[in-house]
Amino acid sequence: MEEIGIPELTAQQLERLCEIAEETARDYVLSKVSSRKISELNINVDAEGAKPVTVNVDIEIILSPIMKGYDSEILAKEATEKAFESTKKYLSGLVCKSTK
Repeated sequence: MEEIGIPELTAQQLERLCEIAEETARDYVLSKVSSRKISELNINVDAEGAKPVTVNVDIEIILSPIMKGYDSEILAKEATEKAFESTKKYLSGLVCKSTK
């Protein structure tokens, strides 16, 4: 992720950042595939450091056998991209608040 000039993050902000990324990834996956067609969905998000912050998103999707024509790796990659977009938006909001 690129440098966007965020202030040093608090523990609560780091926690919220992880929650937003996880929620975004989960919502994205579920918008593409019904939960009944997902055998397993693991989303792990962790943020390290306060300034700069490093965000790691790891998504594992195992689809039901009836979804054999669907590429779960592409879905996981897209969900990861959406998670990073949401973290960038959240962090950009913090930049705006810190400059007021």
